[in-house]
Amino acid sequence: MNLIDDIEYNTEREHLIIPEYGRHVQKMVNFAKSRETKEERNKVSKAIIAVMGNLQPHLRDVPDFQHKLWDQLFIMSKFDLDVDSPYPKPLKEVLEERPETLEYPQNFPKYRFYGNNIKTMIDVAVSWEDGDLKEALTYTIANHMKKCFLNWNKDTVEDDVIFNHLFELSDGKINLKGSREALVDSVSLLKTTSKKKYTNTSSKKGHQKKNNNSSRGKKRY
Repeated sequence: MNLIDDIEYNTEREHLIIPEYGRHVQKMVNFAKSRETKEERNKVSKAIIAVMGNLQPHLRDVPDFQHKLWDQLFIMSKFDLDVDSPYPKPLKEVLEERPETLEYPQNFPKYRFYGNNIKTMIDVAVSWEDGDLKEALTYTIANHMKKCFLNWNKDTVEDDVIFNHLFELSDGKINLKGSREALVDSVSLLKTTSKKKYTNTSSKKGHQKKNNNSSRGKKRY
């Protein structure tokens, strides 16, 4: 019965702050905190650092490896260990500080075929002053949108559809509705896309054929 009473269950044990080092290293850290003199704490702490280093030999060549070990020692001591560290003691507030929320890029599920960069291009065009350059950029974006639309739906699309989408994506700041200038016709855009795909395919086949020919001339031993 006494043996059963002495059994320690994980649910009753102290929480491991850095589980990678195991429970024995955590007990050593707690032992260092219990020493009364700073001289004793310094001596035990250096021994703990040596043990921690032996547990991670693959990190010996990593810059600031010792600095990392001392930081981890303070973390495992819950920042209550009073010793002379060769490095600045990390601040608990800094480590527990939550990172700033990242801003995710805007998504337009209805118009995924335009790609995620189209919104950035539109925002740049909106920021430019009115003039010939802005007008040229606006129509370049519209033609690019038309090409993307045709890649998604290889049929045809009226310019008014593209102009309406551009108006919506720019929050009404770019309005080409009723424009007399037409975009590049669908047939030309489809030909450009098909030609590009054919060129890429031909270059790959030529590269494979060249490799096959070169391998035929080699002697096999």
